[in-house]
Amino acid sequence: MLGFLRAAVGTDLHALKSLSLFADLSPRELKIVQGLLHEREYLAGEVIFDEGEEGNALYIVRKGRVVICRQGRPEHPIAEIGAGSFFGELALLDPAPRSAQARALEPCQLAVFFGSDLLSLLETESRLSSRILFQFARHLGRRLRGTVL
Repeated sequence: MLGFLRAAVGTDLHALKSLSLFADLSPRELKIVQGLLHEREYLAGEVIFDEGEEGNALYIVRKGRVVICRQGRPEHPIAEIGAGSFFGELALLDPAPRSAQARALEPCQLAVFFGSDLLSLLETESRLSSRILFQFARHLGRRLRGTVL
């Protein structure tokens, strides 16, 4: 069964504000982001995206757990992502092939933020999109420092 897509009206503003990418946004800005999110649901074991696929979205885990692993090797995880966290964020800036597979460990609800929506925000809400991109750069910096140290 493929994960299905619908507007993520259930993604509350408090949950969005708890994510580092959206932590500095005002309630009005959070509502704009909320309106861009889409909800997908996956069954346990279902592939969210495959290694080598073109990246096009960031995924926010609302419920469940996701494993990031080499293609078809969930028993050797690179990372495990739980509710309240996100993954796939590099696709917001670069549609390069995914470097790993994402697979639902259990039934999952994910909110999806597409790179094309971020590009639209850049045109219509430049202040909002620049705040998201600044937080994104800080997030990547923390991650990079964590791998080097």
